[in-house]
Amino acid sequence: MSVSLKRLARPLLALALITGVALGDGPRPAAAFEIFGFTIFGKKDETDPAITDPVEYTVTLTVSPDVDDLQDTLETASSLKADEDEPVSGSLGLLAKAKNDRRRLVAALYENSRYDGLVTIRIEGRDVAELLPDATFDTSRPVPIEITVDPGPLFKIGTVAIDANGVPLDPETYDLAPGSSADSTRILAAEGRIMEALRNEGRPFVALTKRSVIADSATETVDVALTISPGEPVPFGQTFVDGTDRMDPGFVAFMAGIEPGTTYSTADLDRARKRLTDLNVFSTVSVKSSDAQAADGTLPLQVTVAERKRHVIGAGATFSNTDGAGVNGYWEDRNVFGRAESLRIEGAVSRIGANTLSDTGRETDGFDYKLSGVFRKPGVLGPDSVYVGSITALSEQPLAYDRQSVAVSNGVEYSIDDQQRLTVNVVAEYETITDYLRSDEEFLIASVPVSYTFDNRDDKLNPTSGFLAKLAAEPGYDVMGSTPFLKGRADASAYLSLDEDDRFVVAGRVGYGAIVGGDLQDIPNDRRFYAGGGGSVRGYVFQSIGPYYPSFAVPGTNANFVDTPTGGLSVFEASAELRFKVTDKIQVVPFVDAGAVGEDLAPDFGNLKIGAGVGARYLTGFGPIRVDVGIPLDPGPRDGSFQIYAGIGQAF
Repeated sequence: MSVSLKRLARPLLALALITGVALGDGPRPAAAFEIFGFTIFGKKDETDPAITDPVEYTVTLTVSPDVDDLQDTLETASSLKADEDEPVSGSLGLLAKAKNDRRRLVAALYENSRYDGLVTIRIEGRDVAELLPDATFDTSRPVPIEITVDPGPLFKIGTVAIDANGVPLDPETYDLAPGSSADSTRILAAEGRIMEALRNEGRPFVALTKRSVIADSATETVDVALTISPGEPVPFGQTFVDGTDRMDPGFVAFMAGIEPGTTYSTADLDRARKRLTDLNVFSTVSVKSSDAQAADGTLPLQVTVAERKRHVIGAGATFSNTDGAGVNGYWEDRNVFGRAESLRIEGAVSRIGANTLSDTGRETDGFDYKLSGVFRKPGVLGPDSVYVGSITALSEQPLAYDRQSVAVSNGVEYSIDDQQRLTVNVVAEYETITDYLRSDEEFLIASVPVSYTFDNRDDKLNPTSGFLAKLAAEPGYDVMGSTPFLKGRADASAYLSLDEDDRFVVAGRVGYGAIVGGDLQDIPNDRRFYAGGGGSVRGYVFQSIGPYYPSFAVPGTNANFVDTPTGGLSVFEASAELRFKVTDKIQVVPFVDAGAVGEDLAPDFGNLKIGAGVGARYLTGFGPIRVDVGIPLDPGPRDGSFQIYAGIGQAF
C-alpha cells in the first residue's frame, strides 16, 4: 500500500464499506458520505437556518496533475467550493464541513477509478486530519482553506468472481470485464444489473450475501468477488386490487396482464404498471408482489390504485403568422362504463384572421372548423389492445384545396411489446373537394389504414439515443370515381449523444412515400403528398413544396387556386439537427431540412427544397418547450421570408 493510502486509511476504508470497495482486510466502521448531493449511508448533516457565530471562508482547490478534467469534477463534488458564499457556524462548523468535504472528494476519486489518490485540506495551513474537534481559527476575516489533490494512478478491473450457487453468470455480460474501468459507481451499477437479471429469471428473493472489492496499489487493479443467494424461481399467483371506486376491480386485474402461474419477473411488474397508467383513469398506480409466497407456492400480486376525476374539460389556442389564430376545446368522460372506456368530444376553429395576416397565402372564405367524437375501449383483444372508434366532421382550407368531410373510423391499436405497436383501422369517408381544376367534386372513400411503429428511444419528447421507425399503408377505393389506390410511407429517425452528459445530441430523420393505382387527378387531394411546414421542411409554408398549378386562370378553372400546389404521388423528406446545451435548461438547435414532391413514383429531386434555421429549447420536466425559426433557401410563390414554429417536445 502506498504512503498516500496509509495517510487516508481511515476515511478511505469507511468509504470502501459504503461504496463496496475494500482496501484491506477486516471490517471498519462506516461513515456517512454523499455522491452528487445524495446521502448514501447514515444521516446527512444539516445546518440550522439561523446560523450562530457565522464564519466566512475562502477556498482554493488544486489538482496536480490535472488529468481527465478532474479539476472540474472535484470542484463540482466539493461542498466547500459550492457553498463558499455561505457562512458556517463557528470554528467547529468549519472543521466539520472540511472533514466532510475530504470524504466527498475521496468518493469522487473512487468514482473516477483513482483509489491511490491523496486529498489534503488545510485550514490556516493546518491539516484537518491532524486537528482536534476543539481547534479554533481566526474568524475576524474569511478563513483561508487550501485543498490539494494528488489523483494517483488510474485503476482497472482485475479479477472478477461471481458465485451464485451454481447459476451461471458471465461478468462481461454485466460490463465487468477485466481491464475495464474500475469506477466505484460503475461496479455498483453492474452489481445492480446482476441482481435485476436474476429477478427477471423469476427469482424474487435474490440477495447479495457477501461483497469483496479490493484495490491493489501494486498492480493498480481492483479485484471484485460477489457471493449471491439467487433463490428459486417462483410463479405469480392471484392479483388483488385495492382503491377502485367506479372501476371494476376484476377488469383492473385483467388489464394488469399477469396470469397466475407465469414466472415472476420485475419486467412484467413494470409492464403491468404501465398498462394501468396508460388507461388514463388513475392518478396513482402501484403494482407490487407480496413479500412472501402463498401456501400454494405462488407469489400474490397487489395492485393499489387511486382514480382520477371522471370528467374533464380543456381548451387551447394556437397562432401562426401565416395561418392566423385558432381555438379548441374538449370534454371527456374518462370512465364511461367502469372499464376505462373514454369518450372525448372536441371542437376547433382555426384560420382566424388568416387573410389579413399574410400576403403569401390565398383568399379563403371564413374560418376552418372541426368537430370530432372519439370512443376508446381498452382490453378488446387482451390487455395490450385498445378499440378506437371515431366520427369526424370538418371544413378546411389549406393552401392546396378546400375540403368538407365526414369520416367514420373503427380500429384496434395493439402493443406487440414495449417497443412495437400495430394499428389497423377501417374508414369510410365522404368528402367534397375544390381546387384549381374542380369545384365541389364528391368522393366516397373506403380504406383500411395500417401502421407499424418501432420505438426504442430513451425519451419520447426529448430523445438522446435510440431509433424510431414507422411504416404506414392505406389501401383505399373511391366508390364514386371507381378508383383503387394504395398509399404507403416509411419514416425513420435516429438519435446519438456525443458525450456522456448528453450536452451534444445529433438527430436525423428521413422519409419516403408513394401512391400507386391511379393518376394524380384520380387521387383525392387530401390523400396526395405535400411537403413544407413545421413537421416537414421548416421555413416553407405548409403544403408549399411541389408542383404548382399555373399562375393564371384559364377558362373553366378556379381563380382562387392560381399558383397553388397540385400535390404529388411521391414525397421525400429529410432533416438533421445538432442539439447542444448552453446551460442545463437551455438548448440551441441549428437545423437543416429538405424535401421534394413528385408527380410519379420518384420525387422530383431536381426541385429539392432546402430550409435552414435555428431553434431554442427550454427543458422542463414535461418535455422541451420548442421555438424554431426556419428560412426557405429557395422560396416559392407562396413562401414568406421566414416561418416561426412553437410547441412541446422536439421537432422530431
